[in-house]
Amino acid sequence: MKQHELVEKNVGLLALFMVLAVSLGGLVQIVPLFFQASVNEPVEGLKPYTALELEGRDIYIANGCVGCHSQMIRPFRAETERYGHYSVAGESVWEHPFLWGSKRTGPDLARVGGRYSNEWHRAHLYNPRNVVPESKMPGYPWLVERKLDGKHTAQRMEAMRTLGVPYSDADIAGAKEAVVGKTEMDALVAYLQVLGTSIKNKR
Repeated sequence: MKQHELVEKNVGLLALFMVLAVSLGGLVQIVPLFFQASVNEPVEGLKPYTALELEGRDIYIANGCVGCHSQMIRPFRAETERYGHYSVAGESVWEHPFLWGSKRTGPDLARVGGRYSNEWHRAHLYNPRNVVPESKMPGYPWLVERKLDGKHTAQRMEAMRTLGVPYSDADIAGAKEAVVGKTEMDALVAYLQVLGTSIKNKR
């Protein structure tokens, strides 16, 4: 009883024990994940982003798309019925940074790949009201005008390779040629069309 009172009356000691308890609990939950294959190994069929898709991902980030669209489908019927198969860790092993997000001003995009045509995406990005009259999303007409020069694409791929993404020397050598002259719209549409395609939608 006296020991219990000692801890309760000593704020510093109580705080120390709280930190230790939370730290231990966190370690017990987090450390095993580093050794689970389902978390660390890519799902079957997962491929690294092409040079154009990688540029599109950077454009997606630069224009703040992640602020309104999550890329994480939770394993609840309400979500899987609307968006498709729930997200699994193996889909994201080569994502740097993760774009899971938590904000859904717009719909989740984890399985948007292949759901609409390229033309639909272009019209939607140019002016969302062209295809979704009630949309609150702003338009991005400048994406059609901005051309990619591929100046830093190879460097981006090299950086991703240092983080474990299996890009080959040939992928990196051909990166600039793969994107030069393409528009930012081309790149963003390419990125959107690959999202979630490593696991087929289960509707």
